[in-house]
Amino acid sequence: MTKAPAPFWETTPLHEMSRPQWESLCDGCGRCCLHKLRDEETDAIHYTSVACRLLDTATCQCTDYAQRHRKVQDCITLTAEMIPELDWLPPDCAYRRLSEHRGLPEWHPLITGTQDSVLQSGASAAGRCISERKAGDLEDYLVDWPSEPAFPPPHTPAQPPHIRRVRSKAS
Repeated sequence: MTKAPAPFWETTPLHEMSRPQWESLCDGCGRCCLHKLRDEETDAIHYTSVACRLLDTATCQCTDYAQRHRKVQDCITLTAEMIPELDWLPPDCAYRRLSEHRGLPEWHPLITGTQDSVLQSGASAAGRCISERKAGDLEDYLVDWPSEPAFPPPHTPAQPPHIRRVRSKAS
């Protein structure tokens, strides 16, 4: 019986990947497109739920990926060489994890075969962010994610993160 070859992300260094391989590593979570704040005193990164104006906040897809650099001056194109220096990438980002020799997270679409696993794991910013065009001060939108999400997620009732449960008053 012939053993299946190892997937490309386990055999090909980041700097040798083809463009399609490189692009397929992006899980589409949208968290790299959220604004971050750096503490001037501690140099710590603080994540916000405020998205780049080009990010569709419902799907976490860039609305103009091909022209994003012309429309958003500080948008960057990730390269293998810069990844070790980017301390603001989410801890479960495939590029960061592979750069750190940690492998893909178990919920990654290349592992599961479906994009739905990103949302199910809690890794996606879809439905949890607001466009910079609608937000006010970034400090008002600080969040305690990203962290490494669990997959499969714990069994909890599905509830969008922006909805808070309240007890109804007994009549």
